[in-house]
Amino acid sequence: MDHEQRFGNKNAARPAANGNAGRQGGAGKAPQADAKTDNRSRGDGRPKQLVQKAKKLRLRSPNQDIKSKAQKLKEVRVDLNEIEPVRLQKALSSSGVGSRREMEEWIEAGLVLVNGKKASLGDKVGPHDKVTVKGDAIKLKWPDRLPRVIMYHKEEGEIVTRDDPEGRVTVFDRLPQAKSSRWVAVGRLDVNTAGLLLITTSGELANRMMHPSFEVEREYSVRVLGELTPEIMKEMVKGVELEDGEARFDRIFQTGGQEESANQWFNVVIKEGRNREVRRMFEHFGLTVSRLMRVRFGNIGLPPRLKRGQFYELNAAEVAAVMKWSNLTVTGGKKAGGQRRGSARKPKAAPRQE
Repeated sequence: MDHEQRFGNKNAARPAANGNAGRQGGAGKAPQADAKTDNRSRGDGRPKQLVQKAKKLRLRSPNQDIKSKAQKLKEVRVDLNEIEPVRLQKALSSSGVGSRREMEEWIEAGLVLVNGKKASLGDKVGPHDKVTVKGDAIKLKWPDRLPRVIMYHKEEGEIVTRDDPEGRVTVFDRLPQAKSSRWVAVGRLDVNTAGLLLITTSGELANRMMHPSFEVEREYSVRVLGELTPEIMKEMVKGVELEDGEARFDRIFQTGGQEESANQWFNVVIKEGRNREVRRMFEHFGLTVSRLMRVRFGNIGLPPRLKRGQFYELNAAEVAAVMKWSNLTVTGGKKAGGQRRGSARKPKAAPRQE
């Protein structure tokens, strides 16, 4: 689609062409549609390093019942008349035009029209409104169908952002394109942390799973340098005061390492996602985290077969199970009733193993 090529959708494939460099809002950052590498420019003008695309984990085909259920779920559509209007910048961002902050800047600059009139911050739009950005009509994407969800085994050294001024590799460089939608990471992992990263096209699902009130469990495998005594473990569960407030593990248990070894392996479960919280908890007691890997988020565990740098896209039946567990409709609408809390239940959406 034309707007995918012209506006700041970092996930849309756009052919490299002369004259793109002068466009605003990231439109000059047009990656070549190469299945293996990404040759975009860095912010300092130097070419960005070539990026090997993530390999897709392929499993055996599910049985016919699951195939039939998945096909029916793919065909589910919500009547556009039932969709409530949303803020203009959110609608544009969700449709892959650019980041929400970028859209706010364009609205303030008078570059966005709604039904032929100049838009203002705070305006809301629905499926029947006509939106124009920089003179081009935009086909807005609405949550009228089942979203996509990807499990990605993040490697150390990758960052969870769309653009990095230092030109480092981002997880979005690795992943397949989301066409007119926009990939949203469910939480973040810092550059030195590996493991399970969930990515979806549903902003509602991402917000639901990240919001503190939902209390979704995150489980990490941690290699610790130093002596972690039972007394320290009890304090970690009871709670310690960090520079940004109290923090605590819900559970912590040892999983490996010889008693005489300097490094010990532990698993910790936490219901928050503050910056470097797990590392800072150990540093509070003078311990060093030498390896950190997320192995579970909510009811989704990291499959043993999903190697570093690989991704697995959940099938429609698995996505529907995640939406149900998150107390959302299959298209991302909120269900009546209280919020379900994160737990260590057996993952319902993990891919079947051969």
